[in-house]
Amino acid sequence: MALPLKIRQPAKRSAARELLRNLINYKLLLALAIPGLLLIFMLNYVPMFGIVIAFEDFRAESGFLSPFIGLKNFELLFSSPVVGRLVANTIGLNALFITCETIVSVSIALIINEIGHRFLRRMYQSIMFLPFFMSWAVVSMLLFGWFDYEVGLLNTTLRSAGLERISFYDDPNIWPGILAFLRVWKSTGSGCILYLAVLVGIDPQLYEAAAIDGASRLQRIRQISLPLLVPTIILLTLLSIGRIFYGDYGMIYAIIGSSAALWPTTDVIDTYIIRALQSTTNFGMSTAVGLSQSVLGFICVFGSNWITKKWSQRRGEDYSLF
Repeated sequence: MALPLKIRQPAKRSAARELLRNLINYKLLLALAIPGLLLIFMLNYVPMFGIVIAFEDFRAESGFLSPFIGLKNFELLFSSPVVGRLVANTIGLNALFITCETIVSVSIALIINEIGHRFLRRMYQSIMFLPFFMSWAVVSMLLFGWFDYEVGLLNTTLRSAGLERISFYDDPNIWPGILAFLRVWKSTGSGCILYLAVLVGIDPQLYEAAAIDGASRLQRIRQISLPLLVPTIILLTLLSIGRIFYGDYGMIYAIIGSSAALWPTTDVIDTYIIRALQSTTNFGMSTAVGLSQSVLGFICVFGSNWITKKWSQRRGEDYSLF
């Protein structure tokens, strides 16, 4: 009676051998990545050691060996009478910026993508990209030329027409809308580039087949372009949510400055901390604020990613970051 042959299973590669094999096979790509990885390590991970300042009464002569005071710096922050206003303004303004930028950037990308003439498409895209290179200081001066109560163009026009002038720099309620408009005007050109890249990569045969079936241009946009843009929109939105507790200090400080009348709706965490550091050198509290912003942003990203995963899985997709 013949004995059955014993089939030998190939030995599984160990994780270490697999890693070594990948390092050898992709050594050139790894060599190209090393400078970038070192830069990220030096600029993003090494400074994390400075977190200890948030728990110390930092003194320049003692450095990182300053007296340990626990959570006192956090208590100084959260016991401030304006902390509620700062958090509400920071989240509210950033949510307004993210929403407006996403809607306008997607809309502009769809419009530019529908332009058939290549030269006109590039010209419109270049014109919209120009505000991105303008500093907020220049934007602030232009805004002052429009809104100043005495010599501003709008108030001069109203006065010449016999109408009552408007004191823009004394009314805090209108400034969230103005800041959102300026943010969209300045960043839409750069923000729509990624969406345009996705639209350009869509197979033209999908549009041709839809046109043959009788779909109009708006129907092709709604049924083909927008669904394929959804993963990119969600990805960029999740990344933006990670910094929702960080105010755009450069924009707000350049435009609002020290105008205390506008602080009820425009004062954010970053501008408040800068003003605090101008009167006192409490580096521990500023570090505690930065750490709090990072932790809260981390929680928001994970929460938003979890909601996105649950929502997308119901649709048979997975749009989450991780």
